[in-house]
Amino acid sequence: MNKSIMISLFVLPLFYACKEEKKEHTAFETADVISIKTAAAESLALTKNISASGLVTTENQGNYSFKIGGVVTHIFVEEGQFFKKGQLLATLDATEIGSGLNQSDLNVKKYERDYTRALNLYKDSVYTLEQLQNTKTALDIAKKQKDAVAFNARYSKIYATADGFVTSKIANVGEVVGAGSPILAINETRQNSNYLLKVGLTDQEWAAVKIGQKAAVTLDGYPDESFDASVFRKSQAADAALGSFQVELKLNMKNSKPAVGMFGKAEIKADKAEDFIVIPYNSLIEADGNKAFVFVVENNKVKRQPITITKFDNDKVLVKDGLQKTDQIVISNSAYLNEQSTIKIIK
Repeated sequence: MNKSIMISLFVLPLFYACKEEKKEHTAFETADVISIKTAAAESLALTKNISASGLVTTENQGNYSFKIGGVVTHIFVEEGQFFKKGQLLATLDATEIGSGLNQSDLNVKKYERDYTRALNLYKDSVYTLEQLQNTKTALDIAKKQKDAVAFNARYSKIYATADGFVTSKIANVGEVVGAGSPILAINETRQNSNYLLKVGLTDQEWAAVKIGQKAAVTLDGYPDESFDASVFRKSQAADAALGSFQVELKLNMKNSKPAVGMFGKAEIKADKAEDFIVIPYNSLIEADGNKAFVFVVENNKVKRQPITITKFDNDKVLVKDGLQKTDQIVISNSAYLNEQSTIKIIK
């Protein structure tokens, strides 16, 4: 066989082998390029409202009682009934009270006669000055005792000190009650502006809320209405049972009269807006609580960037820190990336 033909036949397989190896190497290099999509980090000014829930109450609550003990003769209101300021609500049996008033009146008259006699005797030099003064002192004591009995007699009747309604009737007619024993549990209301929503807040929320701050409230009893409210009072101590800080919102109930204990939800409006960086939810990697990572494109490379999350809003993430407004965030194929990856940005 011709020597040149033999050389050609030997070289030809080597040429095709090298060409095939080159093709495979090129295909391998192409597979290492990861196609990604990016999105710009957006800046958004949001009012960081505080959401809370609680129960309806009134500005002032109290228990009405008699100053002295006795037998209850009349209770003129029932549970849930509204009353006006100055209205008579309950009375005690007046027999014993009237007897005490008559006795104190008779006692005063006796000491007045004694003093008049002592004064005449003193003028006739029969009584000494000391005896006259002692008689005058006894008269003054009797008058003060009469004032005390009359004072107690006035408080044998319960009058409303403000407009309100009866939450609970604790005693009934015919019962013997002691001095200061609760008779009626009441809630005060003045022109429908005394209704409050008492809500529980966390430490940070309590510190952020200020007296007079505006809020919007919805009540389960009035699902189609929204009521204006404002922060009225802040408790200076945590509620031991609930483990939260109590804040009271004063409600503008318009013409509605809710029941005490009705459940409500409040949205306390922030005083000013805060700037947040907003990124898509699918850009997150290794999220743990409020900590996460994203890939940021820099010089046609990706950088693994830690971020702090403020909150999630549907498919958006509000970022507290870790990103700038100009950052380009990777939003696809993040799971296949590392900081040494070769990337190709596609639209």
